[in-house]
Formats: sequence, structure tokens, C-alpha cells
Amino acid sequence: MAPTGRPATLDRPDLAATSVRRLAELGLRTGSTVTPLHRTAGGGRVVGVGTTRVAVARAVLSRMALRGHARPTASTGHPPPGDVPPPSTRPTAAHHCHGDSGGTAPAGAPVVALVGSPNVGKSTLFNALTGARRRVGNWPGTTVEVGRGTWRVRDRPLAVVDLPGAYSLDPLSLDERLTRELLVDVAPAERPDVVAVVVSAADAARGLYLLSQVREHGPRVVVVLTMTDVAAARGVQVDVDALAAALGVPVVAVDPRRRRGVDRLGPAVLRALDLPAPDPVRLFPDDDAPDEFTVADARFSEVAELIDATTRRTGPDRQTWSDRVDRFVTSPVLGLPLFLAVMWGVFQLTTAGAAPLVDGLDRLFAGPVSRGAGALVGAVGLGGTWVEGFVVDGLVAGVGMVLTFVPLMVLMFLLLALLEDSGYLARAAVVVDRLMRAVGLPGRAFIPLVVGFGCNVPAVAATRVLPDARHRLLTTLLVPFTTCSARLPVYVLVGSAIFGRRAGTVVFAMYVASILLVVLGGLLLRMTLLRGVRPEPLVLDLPSYQVPVPRMLAVVTWTRLLAFLRTATGIIVVTVAAVWLLSATPAHPGAGTFGAVTVEDSAFGAVSSAVAPVFAPAGFGDWHTTGALLVGFVAKEAVISSWAQTYAADEPADPAPDPAPDPAQPGRIGALVHADFTESSGGHPGPAGLAFLLFLLGYAPCVATMTAQVREVGRRWTAIGVTMNLTVSWLVAVLVFQIGRLFL
Repeated sequence: MAPTGRPATLDRPDLAATSVRRLAELGLRTGSTVTPLHRTAGGGRVVGVGTTRVAVARAVLSRMALRGHARPTASTGHPPPGDVPPPSTRPTAAHHCHGDSGGTAPAGAPVVALVGSPNVGKSTLFNALTGARRRVGNWPGTTVEVGRGTWRVRDRPLAVVDLPGAYSLDPLSLDERLTRELLVDVAPAERPDVVAVVVSAADAARGLYLLSQVREHGPRVVVVLTMTDVAAARGVQVDVDALAAALGVPVVAVDPRRRRGVDRLGPAVLRALDLPAPDPVRLFPDDDAPDEFTVADARFSEVAELIDATTRRTGPDRQTWSDRVDRFVTSPVLGLPLFLAVMWGVFQLTTAGAAPLVDGLDRLFAGPVSRGAGALVGAVGLGGTWVEGFVVDGLVAGVGMVLTFVPLMVLMFLLLALLEDSGYLARAAVVVDRLMRAVGLPGRAFIPLVVGFGCNVPAVAATRVLPDARHRLLTTLLVPFTTCSARLPVYVLVGSAIFGRRAGTVVFAMYVASILLVVLGGLLLRMTLLRGVRPEPLVLDLPSYQVPVPRMLAVVTWTRLLAFLRTATGIIVVTVAAVWLLSATPAHPGAGTFGAVTVEDSAFGAVSSAVAPVFAPAGFGDWHTTGALLVGFVAKEAVISSWAQTYAADEPADPAPDPAPDPAQPGRIGALVHADFTESSGGHPGPAGLAFLLFLLGYAPCVATMTAQVREVGRRWTAIGVTMNLTVSWLVAVLVFQIGRLFL
């Protein structure tokens, strides 16, 4: 490897053919100029290839021969021949672009497909065109499923299809295969009418390589040039007019994050629709096509000439502020401590900043809203009946308890969106690469796990970015160990109730424990059912850091908050009704009548009490808690709604008013939780609370996540995963409590 900061020429990567091809698609081709920049936490390096930054593991670097200290050039090469898997040719008529998959465009509307390499702004552009709120993020692999929407241009409806990012049409992963299938492997009548190829100006060569493959199949094409600001910061300027003239297709520069230039894209697409479909642009005639590597070499050379003719440097190659930040963020010494410090700060800000509002909303629902609902029911002549119990102790107590955590979720979503949009979270895969390799996974497998910190369902889908089927299976089974945002309100409630002002640190500890449980679960699977899984060396495209756009942050935060509210007003209402119905039903004759029975003597209480002894060794064998965990199988938010319901039903009809709030003390429900944990643990609420949180962290995925797992890996592996989750979580909880009570 050449010295840091000294450019050298890549001679011959001694790697498997598929690895060589992916390196070539990232810019690391034979003959290309590579500049080692700095070492990373995983033992590898970040290298520069033109304006591209790629994190490369030491195992890959050791097989990349570099010679001399060349001046930067645009020369290219091709991967050596080898056993490169052919593109998928499986028919997918059910998934063609013109199919009805829930889009709102009228039948027969022209279809515009957005295609591009990962992390070039496709989904951001899709949201800008259609008004959708598709998930976006500043890391490769954000989009792994097809998105559909409607775009109106001059009162003409267009159906827009957002395809997963692909480095080429020769797929190495499931998401790339899906893109190829929808563009190429369907009948011509089912292909999109226009393909908008999104090209990053900061790395135009990569996008133009994909464009040359797309044009070989003859669609109408419009090139969308994004990230011109990032390119300018790196000293690169693209001549849009010259590029359009050289390609013979429209080229439109846009900034979808700030909605600049988007209005110019519509007329360009309409003009393309009015033209007949062009002939395929092939490098070689069909009857004289050489081997695929000669074609690739010719394509790379053509792209290099095009780049030379249409771009210019405004200054010499230089390290950007992104490079300077990465020296610390991905450092072998500082990378992991900085990551932990940032996440600790996020959780401290979340818990401390939202605490006053959460406490205020708790008192609002427990006091005025609850009394008002009771008075309203009484005004219609149903006071004192089961209807009043359902409304006050069920809906208001259960749903209201979930809604009290809205300020907490807003702050958490905002801070995580800030980290995502800035590009920082993409570095997490580099920081934890060594840890992930210990369980047989590549560092980039951490990206789906990071998605899991928001919600496990899209995290399961995000495993499709992994090329190896065994890595996808292992990651899918480990996703439920990542602590989704639905668990956050429970962490805060229990943390505040038992640990007081240290609640933020407790929440942070749960996220660290989440990573440790992923490692533990991965080791168990590798030692038992998945012994053949071997780690893949990290090769990861690093996006540039960018200043977050306030409007983007607001949209992402609002979108995720709406998803939380839909859960609170959807599945939580159903679980609240089910819990209330079981709580109002006597468990045995003589326990009371429907709607007039104590919760402990109800069907819900009987089932919860029967399960409670299982958790006695972990210190939380109280029926309130075990009942909440049973409800949590449906949705983790339902844990606190279940607590709120059962505790509300236990309270007297006219409770004394709460005293003035004290930020250092837990709220009404928190105080009851603290009392139950103290009693069930024999006076050791701290270890019991920690054991409960660790069990909650990984005991089972929610129903939606299990459904996603079945779709990806089948019922058998999903059942194996759930069994592992329950077993590992129970053992960890028991171990923590039994050891903790000796000291606390």
C-alpha cells in the first residue's frame, strides 16, 4: 500500500471475480489511480479514487497491488476473467413497472423509472416529484424495495417508479437483481416508457457506466445530474450542455434536497415521451460481441473519455472537510469511542429534553382527559357501566399513555434524522466492522441493523443489500435484537421510575446491549446452525458529509411520527380493546360479573399470573409485568398501554389529585411500576428493572417483523429465530438479576 496521501496506480487485485467486479464498479479498476487517505477502526483504510471515497478492509488491501506514485489520471481497466454469476433471467411479470402495485396513477399513464447507483438521491428526487415520504438516508442501500407514485407535469399524470440502487445491471445482490428484472427481464410492453438515470456529479463515472448499460436496451433516457454542490466542493465541475451533446440525451441538473431545478425535469421527460424509442446503443454488434470483460473494458474506457471531455477541475486534488472529519470519525483509536459518545448524547438529550412534556401529558390524560371522558359517558346515561370502564380505563388510559411519549419520539426522530442526513451513520459500518466480522458478517451488514434502531420491519427488507444469501439469513435472524423505537417509551418509563435522572444513560446502555446481543446471537448461530458462514471483507462506498436541510429533517421526523401515531391509533386501539375485554371477563365463577371484576381475577389476570413464575428468577414475576410482555408480542408500544390499563383499573374511582410535578420523580404509572418491581424482586428493583429491559430488548419480534421475516427467510427460520430470541433474552435477564442482586 502506498504511503498516506500519495497516489499510486492499482495494478492487479488478486481477488475472486465477483469482488473484482464490484471494486471496478466502485472505481477501483486496474490502472486507476488510488490515494490511501487514512486508517480505519476495522484495520483497513479509506482510499480515494478521484472524488470517490471507499472504505476497504485490510484483507482486500493486502491483495491490491499498487505501483509507483502516479499523477491522477482517468485511465481505466477491467476485471480479469473469472466465475462471475450471470444476470438473473427469472421472469417477473407480476412485478413489472406497469403493474398495479398500489400506485395512484391512472391506468395507461406513462411510466418513468428512476435508476441510479446507491446514494445518488433517487428516493429524495422521487419524494420531490410525487410528494411521497419514502425513506431516505445518506448511506448506500437506503432503498431496497420498489416505490411507486404519481407525478403531474402540465396536468399530465406520470407514474413514477423508484428502483433500488444498482452499481450495474449485472446484479450481485437481491436489490440489484430486482432493478435489472424491472428494466430488462420483462416483456418490452411492460418496461418503463422513460428511464431517468440519476447520476451524481461527484462521481459521474459510476453513473455513466450504469447509463451505458441501460442504453444497450433501447429505452428513452433522461439523465438527472445531482450533487453538483458536493462535486464543486471537491474541485469538480460538470459541463451539463457538453455532457448532453456528447450523450445525445437530455441532461438536467437538479438538487432534490432543496427542490432546485426539479421544475426543469418535467418538460424534459415530456419531450422524451413524444419521441420514438431509440435504437439500442451497443458498443459491439450482436454478431461480433467479444467476451464480457472486453465489453466492460470498452465501457470503462468510453466513460473515461466522456468524463475527460465534459468535466474540469477547478483546482488540484485535495482532501475535503469530509476527509478531515473521517480521520477522527473512522479512526482506529477514536472511532468507536466517538460513536458511543454521540449515541449517549442523543439519548441524554432525548430523555432530558422531553421529560417535562411527557410528564405534563401524563398528568393531562390521567386527570382532565380521563375525568372528562367519564363525565361524557355519564352524560349519555352510561356512567357506572362497562362502557365507562372501556372508555376511561381502556381507551383513555391505554392510548393516552402511548401518546404521552409523542414529545420523546419527536426529539428522537429528529436527532436520528440529523445523524442520517449528515452521513455520520454510514460510518458506523466502518467503526464496527471488526465486531461484525467476529460473528461472520461483513461490516456493511451493520447498515440494516442501524435501520432496525428505527423499525425492525424495514431493517429485515434492508438485508437484501447483502450479496451472500447466508449473510442475509444471519442478519435477518439478528435484526430483532436491535432495539427499535417502539421500545424507547418503555425504556424511558422504566428508566425514569427506577433509575431517576440516570434514565438517559440507561437508554444508552440498552442500545449498547443491543449490539452485544447481536454479537452473542450471531456467535450462537455460527456455532450451531450456520457453521459455514464466513465474513466478507468490507468494501463500502462512503458518502460525503452534508449539511442537513431543515425541511428534509422536518419531513423525515413528521413521517416517522405519523407512523408512530398510526400504530397508537391502530394496532394499539385493538390491543387496548382486547386487553380490556379480557380484563372485564371473570376467570372463574364467583370472581364477579362482566365489567365488574378485579383485573387480577379476570381472564387477563389469570393468564398473566400463570405465566408470572417463569420470570420470578429474573426478578419481575409480577402479573402486571408479565401481562404487559404478553401483549408486547403484538407491538412493543402496547407494553405501556397494558400497564396503564391494568393500573388504572386497580385505582379507586376518585383518586386523589397528583401533587405538583417533580422532574426527579417518576410519573404516576412509573411509581406503580417501581413498587411492583420492588415487591417482585424482594427489594432489588434496580437489578430487576435492568433484567426486564434486557428481556424486552430481545425477547421476540413484533407481529409485523415476524411477518417480514417469514417473507424473507421462511417460516422455519423465523421460528428458529424467535426461539433463539426468547431463550437468549430469558437467560440474560436471569443472569443479570441473580448477579445484580448480590451487589445492589
